[in-house]
Amino acid sequence: MRPHSTITLWLAAAVSALGGLLFGYDWVVIGGAKPFYEAWFQLIEPGQQAWAISCALIGCLAGAMGSGLISDRLGRRRGLLIAALIFAVSSVGTGWAGSIGVFVLWRMLGGVAIGLASGLSPVYIAEIAPAEIRGRMVCLNQIAIVVGILGAQIVNLQIAEPVPAGASLASIAASWNGTTGWRWMFVAAAAPSLAFLVGCLLIPESPRWLAARGDPDGAMRALRRLGGDAYASDALPAIHQSLGVRGSRGLNDVMREPRFRRVLLIGVVLAVLQQWCGINVIFNYAQEIFASAGYAVSDTLFNIVITGVVNCVFTLLALDTVERWGRRRLMLLGCAGLTVIYLLLGACYLAGWQGWPLLLLVVSAIACYAMTLAPVTWVALSEIFPNEARGACMAVATTALWAACFLLTYTFPLINHGIGTGPTFWLYALLCALGLVFVYRHLPETRGKSLEEIEAGWR
Repeated sequence: MRPHSTITLWLAAAVSALGGLLFGYDWVVIGGAKPFYEAWFQLIEPGQQAWAISCALIGCLAGAMGSGLISDRLGRRRGLLIAALIFAVSSVGTGWAGSIGVFVLWRMLGGVAIGLASGLSPVYIAEIAPAEIRGRMVCLNQIAIVVGILGAQIVNLQIAEPVPAGASLASIAASWNGTTGWRWMFVAAAAPSLAFLVGCLLIPESPRWLAARGDPDGAMRALRRLGGDAYASDALPAIHQSLGVRGSRGLNDVMREPRFRRVLLIGVVLAVLQQWCGINVIFNYAQEIFASAGYAVSDTLFNIVITGVVNCVFTLLALDTVERWGRRRLMLLGCAGLTVIYLLLGACYLAGWQGWPLLLLVVSAIACYAMTLAPVTWVALSEIFPNEARGACMAVATTALWAACFLLTYTFPLINHGIGTGPTFWLYALLCALGLVFVYRHLPETRGKSLEEIEAGWR
């Protein structure tokens, strides 16, 4: 049964997706602020620079691990409210940090919000969405992420004053960019954080969570609010059937019971693949990558905006292709495309090419990722786990995702310094090729199936 109206559904999904927008903004804003806060805090060593960027991932891990407990105990909606509050507070705290130690602590707290939002937003959207539009609705979360990324890039470009070519570390530290500009890049996230907080107060709780917690009346009210009486009457029996007599299952059950192991392994590998495909180093280390291609700091900020626009355009294309082409085919296409692009990118760096050929390949990699692995991974993760244990399974998968992201982000400057940019991208090409084999062998197609039908397929 189709919902009587999808307006409420889309509005609820859009509010939840604001968590993705803040996730994208907070994750990428540091790339544009990097040359300025590094100058202010006098971060010179590669290890210091890597820690300043990757420290937020410690918080992401904590938030991801806690998302399962919070979403199962308090609900998806309250978990999103907590994430919104942390986003608002941490953005202001990071911007006005007086020392690198305080900066790191606030970045870690912001990472907690990212970890919570990354687990809760796609789960909430998947649990309220009908099967025929679920892929598109979950993709809305990825669209919000890339809008947040682009927003951070545009804010960085608008706030930063032009930097003269060859400017010294001391001159950057003494400039407006070094003393004040980078601070406002972080503080700007407070406005959408407050909008997210207010929006979460207006949306209903996930009906599947309410049913799993033994509240059929609350689940029926939420379904009626989302899709009307007929939709609620049709959907609630299927939800109860999938839950059976077991009710909600926690993290201990997920880790202990063999029937969860196969689907959980697939989810963890997909989450790790999305990070180890290497695209996030382009966002977080854009300065180094474009500097290696011969671009100055001011040109780099403009190039970053170009990558953000491409990211948005191709993520919008995924809204259509995720339902027409299917999840599995897009994942295969993304792994194959990035493998080829990274091989070419590595060859260009080794050949000493600079300028537009490097920019074209970087943009191509982002386009490929934005249309495939970026949105489809979140769609697949939100779909494949059983109703009774979706919160706990998603927490495990997102924890694995952020652990993989930490390793990727922390190791890039060290690997890049050790073997060079070209061989580093060849390493990412190898990982994408291995991901291609795994997806081909293990990921089933879930397009057009209800969450209950997908769960029955695993049995």
